[in-house]
Amino acid sequence: MSENDLDSPGLWDDPLFERFQTPVNSPVAPHQLTLDDEIQFRCHKGIACFNACCSNIDITLTPWDIRCMARRLDLKTWQVMLKYTMPFEMDAHGLPGVKLRPVEKGTACQFMVEEGCSIYEDRPTACRYYALGIMELRRKDSSTLEDVYFMVKEEHCLGHQEERRLTVREYRQEQGVEVYDDLNRGWMDLVVKKKSAGPAVGAPSERSLQLFSMLYDLDAFRLFTQSEGFNRLFDIDPQTRKAIDEDDAELLRFGVRFLRQTLFGEKSIPMREEAVRERYERRKEVIEQKARELAEKYELRDPQEEGEA
Repeated sequence: MSENDLDSPGLWDDPLFERFQTPVNSPVAPHQLTLDDEIQFRCHKGIACFNACCSNIDITLTPWDIRCMARRLDLKTWQVMLKYTMPFEMDAHGLPGVKLRPVEKGTACQFMVEEGCSIYEDRPTACRYYALGIMELRRKDSSTLEDVYFMVKEEHCLGHQEERRLTVREYRQEQGVEVYDDLNRGWMDLVVKKKSAGPAVGAPSERSLQLFSMLYDLDAFRLFTQSEGFNRLFDIDPQTRKAIDEDDAELLRFGVRFLRQTLFGEKSIPMREEAVRERYERRKEVIEQKARELAEKYELRDPQEEGEA
């Protein structure tokens, strides 16, 4: 089997890998491309299929996508979510995701105009990549994801017939995806971790799903980090405080850290010990009750007693 043939039989079943697909859907089986492989593709206003890909959309958005759209439209992130997006579940456990909402009673993108995309400079990540696809693989013995690229060749798209060749690396630079990938990376790692953890620990709690949804609305998350309750519990140094108050990219990175700490116990944000103790005492009865319920639900027993039974 060639190392470059990801569509070869059996590769997806290889126990060395876990596969996590990004929001790029295609009926075409992927053929692995590296950053230095050449592709043949060009999209421009003069091509006969221009706007066809925007006429029938299924575009999953990241928190950074929503932020860029909001700044472009001079709206708050919650306003963009209300007007231009719709929720969906990313897995069987109800992991919340957000898609771009098409026009009412149709399938076309709301931002599609005759001249093309009306928010082109701030278009979502998935739109920037097209007709290049990206998939993420993780070796079983690795904590990092590996990017795998492939071409999405849909029947309507004539861009593949254009006589222009460039490398995957050059195409990514041309489409401006590098900054988006950098800011999406932490979020995608979080999605993968949440998906992986779900089956191991049971269905996620309603609270964990609410927390996971927070980063889609970065403006609301910033207000949350500025609240009295948050700052009573977390010890935020002045430099970090200034960064997350003024820089959306730093706010998103901080948000990923916050969710990793809150959902998975990966502590990177200092907490005030006295506030933690007070919080525990206030919630002690609820925590102990939940522990009893879990013990009953999963019938937890002493392993030694199990062996004697």
